[in-house]
Amino acid sequence: MAWVFSKKIAKRFGLERDVSNMNIKTSRRNALKVGTLAALSFGAYRSFAGPNDGSVSLRQSTLLSDAFEDGKYVLPKLPYDYNALEPLYEQRTLKIHHQKHHAGYVKGLNRTLEKLSQANQTRDYSSIKALSRALAFHGSGHILHCLFWHSMKPGGSKVPDELSDAMKRDFGSVSAARMQFAAAAKAVEASGWAIFAYEPIGGKLLVLQAEKHQNLSIWGVVPLMVCDVWEHAYYLQYANDRGAWVDNFMKLANWEFAQKRLSSARSKV
Repeated sequence: MAWVFSKKIAKRFGLERDVSNMNIKTSRRNALKVGTLAALSFGAYRSFAGPNDGSVSLRQSTLLSDAFEDGKYVLPKLPYDYNALEPLYEQRTLKIHHQKHHAGYVKGLNRTLEKLSQANQTRDYSSIKALSRALAFHGSGHILHCLFWHSMKPGGSKVPDELSDAMKRDFGSVSAARMQFAAAAKAVEASGWAIFAYEPIGGKLLVLQAEKHQNLSIWGVVPLMVCDVWEHAYYLQYANDRGAWVDNFMKLANWEFAQKRLSSARSKV
């Protein structure tokens, strides 16, 4: 299948000189991998677009304001202290998860973009397959972790009324939505994520799984809340008991954050 970068995406990645004359062809599998980064970025874009021209401003968003600075992706601060989620999510595990693993995706994303820039300068695309995979992997990892930190709050939160109404409409009940999200998180094959998302074409809430960070998503969905079920997210505290981690994540779930994301996404459709 063939797909084309938009001018805004092309400009962000230094490809604006090429896309006017070139379609970037890729396999269906690679399109899904790279597409997830585009979809997740599109979700953030729609949620934080400017009121007049639709341009995105990361500095103006409450979620990604400190995830990108001076032309580089950076590790954002957590919205709470490292010990704030204990005992459900202990300080040691959270600190390693944030400072080591999330930081690793940020480093990998910046390194990949530098290599892509060099490829564009030299017109040597012999490594484009590996670089495209790395871009989707590290970029999606960075974005999902930014969402993940905000998907929890000390003590969790109640489901706001607007979100509750949408969950009842699309899942039958709030309980069913919560149970499907938890079940999806527990059943992700190998390492990955559960994603509570808004699909803007049908205006529906969906629960998706993502293997690794970038596989099995749907173009254009807006992630509202996510649960990390990579082993590094919970193994130090929960060992191989992913189910116990997910059950306790649900007690920390920040549904108010999901509601804000949903309201913002709906307003930009």
